[in-house]
Amino acid sequence: MKNWKNHIIVLILVIISELIGVLKYNVGPGTIVLLPMLYALILGVLLTPKFLKVVNDKDMKDAGTLITISLMLLMARYGTMIGPTLPKIIKSSPALILQEFGNIGTVFLGVPLAVFLGLKRETIGAAHSIAREPNIALISDVYGLDGEEGQGVMGVYICGTVFGTVFFGLLASFCAAYLPIHPYALAMASGVGSASMMTACVGSLSAMFPDMSDTLAAFGAASNMLSGLDGLYMSLWISLPLTEWLYKRSYKLKYGVEPKKVATKNSNPSEEV
Repeated sequence: MKNWKNHIIVLILVIISELIGVLKYNVGPGTIVLLPMLYALILGVLLTPKFLKVVNDKDMKDAGTLITISLMLLMARYGTMIGPTLPKIIKSSPALILQEFGNIGTVFLGVPLAVFLGLKRETIGAAHSIAREPNIALISDVYGLDGEEGQGVMGVYICGTVFGTVFFGLLASFCAAYLPIHPYALAMASGVGSASMMTACVGSLSAMFPDMSDTLAAFGAASNMLSGLDGLYMSLWISLPLTEWLYKRSYKLKYGVEPKKVATKNSNPSEEV
């Protein structure tokens, strides 16, 4: 009951968002879909201390602790959808497994861009993954969160929390409308290890392809589960070493010198990265 204020605010935002409903806009040959989740996020941001100051920092911190509980209920719901579509998932299992290697795409895109924008060692934490909770734990264990790498991963984590769901929902609509990619493939791609981002993607796709909604949700949930299982190992063994290598190359290309060498958190001072 100590969070009664947050519960009332959430209820009001849900009611307002559901009253607005799903908005669809025809853009060229496709359709852009805006979901109630998008309105709730925008309205929630407006209530923060930076804007209307309806909630304070303590309210926001308390609300953050409830996200995991809410997502547990959501994933339980998705779990009930996997069973009926299990034959399709098994049939597509090679694609589900191989698409996990697409997660390292953020390295090739993010590292050069981050270095070009002026980031230094922050690039390592920011660009090695989409920076969700397992990735924060990884960077904390290898480098520590007090260093530049920790600042990078936390910066992307916060941005992903605030803007990620909105971006993913809109991106799914654009991809479905303008790219010749099957909705099942887009649903698989939505499972990047974040339940909220995956939900936004699947919600947009389901609104555009209502006859496939259950299968899309199942593919998204299965892909998200696989990302959660192997995503940490993918980051540890592939993405993080690749990020270090590409960072050195990008840094030298921009500044003409090698970047400074640093010791990892758990290494001896003489052991440098």
